Amino acid sequence: MPPGHKHCRTCGETKPHSEWTRNSSASDGLATLCKACKAVKGRQHHLKRNYGLTEAERDAMIAAQRGLCVICLAVPPVHVDHCHKTGRVRGVLCFNCNSAIGKLGDDPDAVRRAAAYLEGNSWKPILVAPGVYQLPS
Repeated sequence: MPPGHKHCRTCGETKPHSEWTRNSSASDGLATLCKACKAVKGRQHHLKRNYGLTEAERDAMIAAQRGLCVICLAVPPVHVDHCHKTGRVRGVLCFNCNSAIGKLGDDPDAVRRAAAYLEGNSWKPILVAPGVYQLPS
């Protein structure tokens, strides 16, 4: 082993110490996985823990979406979208579309109002009771 290098048992490569994170409890002061392997393992753990998905299942969803975000149809999807109430995975979106529906509170009515606004239909609520408004038909 060259000085200043360590062998990663996961990828099988010998890498310089700069490719390892620190671990003060290890005998050599370095983590057991190189930074690249640690990142892969972290992504896998995140998908499984948060969404119950493997990378293969996520990749199959992206392939079923023809490799595009299902909202904008222009950008590759990279963020798993899910319902915050039920935890059910809906699909994989691009960053901007995932952020947009999140900022609208995952509320389909808010999204419909936003679409109507963008189409030039201004929102003119009708007061039907104190504090209760209805959209015109």
